[in-house]
Amino acid sequence: MERVAHILVAHSRWWLAGSVFAGLALPELATTLRPLLPPAVAVLLVLSMLRMDWAAVLDYARRPARMGLALAWVLVGAPVVMAAVVAPLGLSDGLRAALILMAASAPIMSSPALAVLLGLDASLALVVVVAATLTMPFTAPWAADLLAHLPLAIPTWELTARLAGLVAGSVAAALVLRRLIGRARLVAWGRGIDAASVLFLVLFAIAIMDGVTAELIADPARTLLIILGSFAANLGLQAAGAALFWWTGRRAALTVGLVGGNCNMALLLAVLPAEVHPDVPLYFALGQFPIYILPAVLTPLYRRLRLQG
Repeated sequence: MERVAHILVAHSRWWLAGSVFAGLALPELATTLRPLLPPAVAVLLVLSMLRMDWAAVLDYARRPARMGLALAWVLVGAPVVMAAVVAPLGLSDGLRAALILMAASAPIMSSPALAVLLGLDASLALVVVVAATLTMPFTAPWAADLLAHLPLAIPTWELTARLAGLVAGSVAAALVLRRLIGRARLVAWGRGIDAASVLFLVLFAIAIMDGVTAELIADPARTLLIILGSFAANLGLQAAGAALFWWTGRRAALTVGLVGGNCNMALLLAVLPAEVHPDVPLYFALGQFPIYILPAVLTPLYRRLRLQG
C-alpha cells in the first residue's frame, strides 16, 4: 500500500490530467459515478482540512493586509471584472453566469501544494484558500444574484445556507478527526491521506464529465469553444491577479495569480439546484480541463517567471 500511495502522490499531476479524458472516454462510468459528486466534494474538503497547516494559517493571519487584499480580489474583484468582460460577448445566459460564478469561487484546495511545486508562497496560498473557502458561502450566492442574474429554483439565502452547511460540516468533521487521530498519526499517515485525496479527485473528474461526451458528439464545435474559453478564463484570471499584485513582489503576485485562476467550482456544483441552467454544470465540467492540465504544462513557465529579474 505504501508503494501505491507513493505512485499516486508522486505522479498526481498526470493522474489528474488523465482522469478528465477518462471521463470523456468512459461516459457510462461517468454516469455511474455522477451521484457520488456531492459526497466526493465533501470528503475532499475534509481531507484537505486534515492536511492543513493551521499554525501557518494563524501566523499569516497576524499580518492581514496582504491576505485581505488577495481575498478581496479572489471573491469580489474577480467576479466583477469577469462580469464586465463577458457582458459584450453575446454568450448564453448560462455560460455568462457560469463564468462569473467560476470567478466568484474560492481557490481549489490543492493550491498550496501547487504553490510548493512551483516555488511560490505556499503560506499565502494556504491562508487565502482557507479564508476564501470559509467566506465564499456569503459572497458567491450574491454574485449569482447581482452579477450573474442567474435564476435559481431556491432563494439566495438557501444557497448561502447550503454552501455554509457544506463548508462548516467539512471543517467540523476535520477538526473532530484531527482531535481523534492526533498530530503524530496525522503526520505518519500524511502520504496515505494525500493518496486518498488524489483518488477522490480522480473520481470527481470522471464523474463531472457525465453528459459531456454526448454534448461533444452533438455539438463538437461549441463544446471545444467552451473548453478553449475555460482555458482563456483560467489564464486570464491568473494574469490579472498577478498583474494587480505585482507591486507586492514577483513571488507573491504569481501566488495570487495562481489561486485566483484555479477556482473551486465543485463547491457550487455540489449545492446548486438541479433546475439550474444546463450550461452552468456543462461549463463547470469543461472548466476542469485547465485546472487539471495547466499545472503540469505551466510548471516551467512559472519557474521561469519567478526566477527572472
